[in-house]
Amino acid sequence: MSAIRITKEFDFEMAHALVGYDGPCKNIHGHSYKLKVTVKGNVKNNTSDSDEGMVVDFGIIKKIVKELIVDKYDHALVLNQKMKIEETQFNFMNKLIIVPFQPTCENLLLHFADLIREKLPSQIDLTYLFLRETPTSYAEWFTEDN
Repeated sequence: MSAIRITKEFDFEMAHALVGYDGPCKNIHGHSYKLKVTVKGNVKNNTSDSDEGMVVDFGIIKKIVKELIVDKYDHALVLNQKMKIEETQFNFMNKLIIVPFQPTCENLLLHFADLIREKLPSQIDLTYLFLRETPTSYAEWFTEDN
C-alpha cells in the first residue's frame, strides 16, 4: 500500500468581528478566505471500484467541505456569542452565525478541523488545514500537533 496526501482548495467570503479586541478588527469587517484541506490514505489498487487509483475521489472531499463550511460560511457574518446581540438586530441577514468562540482565523481552523474529521470516510485521515485570511496572514493546522 502507498500512503498519499491529496489537497483540495476552497474559497469563500466571510465577515466577522472580534469582541473585546483592542484594534480595528473589533468592528465588523470581511475577508476573502482560502481554505486548503489535505487528507491522507492509501491508493486503491487492484479493485473494481470507480475510484481505482485514488486515495479518495476529490468530489467526496469537495462535497464534505462545501456542505459543512463553504455553503454555510460564504457571505456570512460570524460573531462570538459573548457579543450579546439580539439576532433581531440582524434580521435583514439570512446568514448570521453565532459561535461560542472568538471567530479568529485560528479558532475557525480548529472548528473546521472538527467538522471535517467527523465526516471523512473511515480510511481517510485529515492531516493538514490551511486558512488564509488576508494576502499576508494565515493559520495552519497539522494533525500531529493535535
